[in-house]
Amino acid sequence: MGVGGKFWDLLKPYARFEGLDFLRDKRVAVDLSYWIVQHETAIKKNSVPKPHLRLTFFRTINLFAKFGAFPVFVVDGTPSPLKSQARLARFYRSTIDASTLPVAEEGILVERNQTFLKCVQECVELLELFGMPVLKAKGEAEALCAQLNSEGYVDACITADSDAFLFGAKCVVKCIRPNTKEPFECYCISDIEAGLGLKRKHLIAMSLLIGNDHDLNGVQGIGLDTALQFVQNFSEDEILNILHKIGNGDIPQYWGDIKSTEEAVSHSDESMPMIKSSHCSFCGHPGTKRAHFKFSCEYCINDNNEGCLKKPDGFKCNCSLCNKNRKEKEQKKHENWWIKVCSKIALETNFPNDEIVTMYLCENNGTFTATDGPSISWGSPMTEMLVDFLVYHQPWQPSYIRQKMLPMLSTIYLREMATNPVQTLLCGQYEFDSIRRVKIRYGHQSYVVKWKKAASAISGVKYTAPVDSDLHLEEFMEYPQIHVDGDCWFLLTDENMKLVHSAFPKKVDHFLQEN
Repeated sequence: MGVGGKFWDLLKPYARFEGLDFLRDKRVAVDLSYWIVQHETAIKKNSVPKPHLRLTFFRTINLFAKFGAFPVFVVDGTPSPLKSQARLARFYRSTIDASTLPVAEEGILVERNQTFLKCVQECVELLELFGMPVLKAKGEAEALCAQLNSEGYVDACITADSDAFLFGAKCVVKCIRPNTKEPFECYCISDIEAGLGLKRKHLIAMSLLIGNDHDLNGVQGIGLDTALQFVQNFSEDEILNILHKIGNGDIPQYWGDIKSTEEAVSHSDESMPMIKSSHCSFCGHPGTKRAHFKFSCEYCINDNNEGCLKKPDGFKCNCSLCNKNRKEKEQKKHENWWIKVCSKIALETNFPNDEIVTMYLCENNGTFTATDGPSISWGSPMTEMLVDFLVYHQPWQPSYIRQKMLPMLSTIYLREMATNPVQTLLCGQYEFDSIRRVKIRYGHQSYVVKWKKAASAISGVKYTAPVDSDLHLEEFMEYPQIHVDGDCWFLLTDENMKLVHSAFPKKVDHFLQEN
């Protein structure tokens, strides 16, 4: 969830839709719990055995091989008592009065549901067999993802929790749609700041006003638009202090159209009464109809000088006096709005909650120290152990698992060949034979590579991959195809063109010359 009040809708105009190579060769922090919950919810109505494992399996291969990213997976630590209470309230919201719910005792941290914890642990075991780095947060996973992003350890975060920005994230990938031309829906804090004028503490203030994962209600009677208009009146350094003052009953005076309370010093405290003057009922300008009957007024001067022009429907006089009166009316309207909003805030007890503010501003969300930094490294998959693990948990044949892993293994092999070109074989069996053709899918080009196995083709063997009609096709990598030519058989895989050129430049040059 993150920030309440349809917060993502506010940020939607500032979304970037990036192409397939947006994350290539970049480090990205993945909120694993969000991943599990998101996709388990999508297929929970179907009898899919352990969907968290199969979806983690396919998505990890997609992210690493198809998109070329270096994922760092982050799991939740112990949730705060505030979030435990919020979860309980959300669960029982439609059945009982939230005021009757038990209060989490101070100092006692409530662990997550044991079933969900087991799912997370199984996914962690799978990822470690993949050779992926897995970090555990002290509290919220998105908090550690944001810290890694803020401190430059990763280039982006993958999560749909909007409070990642409150924890300090700079770039958030909210959604991935693999089978599209622009699969990544991204949000950058720089775009949000440029478009809405909101920085990190502004967003924290908005979450306190409209609700968040740790306080579902926020301030009663304040919605997204009101909260936005309120926080935009102050600088990032002022906004949280202003909320503290209002929470203590000290309501500052509204000056209108100011971005800093320091600007209020230059305004006069004198309130000028509104001045009225007569206006012509025919043309609507200052003066009388009788005076304008023969000669046009200064606002209606025309070539014939035959009197004033009749005012159109909805006419508003733009003389200096009318403009001043309208401005004073608007000022009074905003003052009344300001008093009303501040009064609602002042009615809240313990507002703003310093525990929530401190949590969002915390810069120590992991188990590592600032000096040492996180331990992030990518190893090679332990293929046989991974096959045994998935055969135990899924109704899959070992050959099917190895086939689905091939895009990941070929990506690792090409990266190694690009940095250290030694004569080795892919999976100890296949050698790079040639480039068959250029493939275009969703506007993105890739090479179809032929991997040769120097052994007799086994023509009598048939392989059928299990088909799960209840799974989204977007979760699957494309099947490596088998191509038989004489006494040799080949595997065909789709590979990134730049990566192939880095690993086998002569093969690429030969292919380009032939074509």
